[in-house]
Amino acid sequence: MPDFPKASSNFVPDGPGFNAAQAATSVTANQAAIVVSGLAKRVADASGELTILHEVDFTVQRAETLAIVGASGSGKSTLLGLLAGLDTPSAGKVILDGVDIYALDEDGRAALRKEKLGFVFQSFQLLAHLTAVENVMLPLELAGVAGAREKAAAMLDRVGLSSRLKHYPKYLSGGEQQRVALARAFVSEPPLLFADEPTGSLDAATGEAVIQLMFELNRQHGSTLVLVTHDQSMAARCGRTITIAAGRLV
Repeated sequence: MPDFPKASSNFVPDGPGFNAAQAATSVTANQAAIVVSGLAKRVADASGELTILHEVDFTVQRAETLAIVGASGSGKSTLLGLLAGLDTPSAGKVILDGVDIYALDEDGRAALRKEKLGFVFQSFQLLAHLTAVENVMLPLELAGVAGAREKAAAMLDRVGLSSRLKHYPKYLSGGEQQRVALARAFVSEPPLLFADEPTGSLDAATGEAVIQLMFELNRQHGSTLVLVTHDQSMAARCGRTITIAAGRLV
């Protein structure tokens, strides 16, 4: 198995800042990281209406690791997109770190993602015209963090890519690209990390190394991890698993 050091992940584009005082309830030390209530997604189709996600309720505690599993087309990626505010539900609420995300407008949700969330995707989502270090710097620069290049370089060193700082994604292997993505997800130390099939495009050995790195970084940062996967062995590493079938929790 390849010997990969520490972490790679992805971010979501930012937007104008949101006023947490106006949009959120007060956050307490023992408050849940995620509260989902009556969450549903329906879309129009040729027969009238298709329900992709039925009313879903669950809670994720701070620093918990949760796997969402299910067959292809079961609704698990739709659920993750709704948790991140990347789509709008037909009904229900999502409270992230004390913030009712659908009480915010689109710009407010984008700003919340920038502040609260890190992302790891199957397709890496690196920007092709930026080097490895520039990809990792991007969320820091968008947040106005000083010393972004130094922080990004240090995170890439942690994931074993100190010799690849100036390489563009096309010159990196799949495993290296995913480690850059992990570094980008963790560099701003977000309280929440979402991962959607993070090893789906990697070979087994490389995928195993990336998984180990992701969980190691998550433990070190104490973030809450929500992982969408069809891989039961990966799900077994999480503290809890929920299963979706035909848009319902089972």
